[in-house]
Amino acid sequence: MVREVGQALREAGVASPESDARVLAEHVVGTSLVMCEGASAEQVETLLALVEQRSARVPLQHLTGRMWFRGLELVCRPGVFIVRPETEVVAGAALDAMREAETSAPGPLAVDLCTGSGAIAAAVAVEVPAARVVAVEVDDAAVGLARENCERLAPGRVEVVRGDARSARVLAELDGRVDVVVSNPPYVPAGAVEDAETERHDPDLALYGGGGDGLELPRAVVGRASALLRDGGVLVMEHDPGQSAALREAAASAGFRSAVTGQDLAGRDRYLRAVRGVRTRSSDRP
Repeated sequence: MVREVGQALREAGVASPESDARVLAEHVVGTSLVMCEGASAEQVETLLALVEQRSARVPLQHLTGRMWFRGLELVCRPGVFIVRPETEVVAGAALDAMREAETSAPGPLAVDLCTGSGAIAAAVAVEVPAARVVAVEVDDAAVGLARENCERLAPGRVEVVRGDARSARVLAELDGRVDVVVSNPPYVPAGAVEDAETERHDPDLALYGGGGDGLELPRAVVGRASALLRDGGVLVMEHDPGQSAALREAAASAGFRSAVTGQDLAGRDRYLRAVRGVRTRSSDRP
């Protein structure tokens, strides 16, 4: 039956039909297919209903209520951005900066601006046990989900703050004290979403960066990060492949002494890494 479901999804044009069929089947029976000894008539009916929705391009994560990020299982709900695999590379760069941070007790301080579901904040808290993590999000639904995910995955380790990442008042008490700012802000240029599934189901607030080039919010995040970071602190921010040069220039104008572009696993320009202030390290040079 799973093979038949996979074929149905393939015919519907789903990009990963066999994988999706397996995930949906395991979701319905509550175990891996290796351990499954069969399915009830009710489970078959449930699976077919889910396949119909997936064929209509309802995201797999919305159907199962979960998504994965750097080995962490997060709750996923409609109305909150679905975290993407390429963001794992961005989080990895931020984690490297956290581990390299020269800081005194009680541990390095990270701020995740535009946290969405809390995926990056949770990953930082889990993978750097000594870290102090503050996450900022403006959308009420996302704030609630971020708190749920972070509290389940890293109890008591992440403070989720409702606020606009562009505002100078957000976390003003931390200005000049933060070791790493990481962000996956809305950055999509106007009309540039090519995937109908993304356009239909991810909220506009989490997609579009503002202006025709999508750079309004990313530039604002660069400016806010410049104020939050200590000298030698690091900003890691995801962006569209076409925004690399503009954001390196924005970082230079905002007081960052080093700004380089990192690539994702497909070799596309994916994130800005910028170092604040006057401290010099050979690893910060392009």
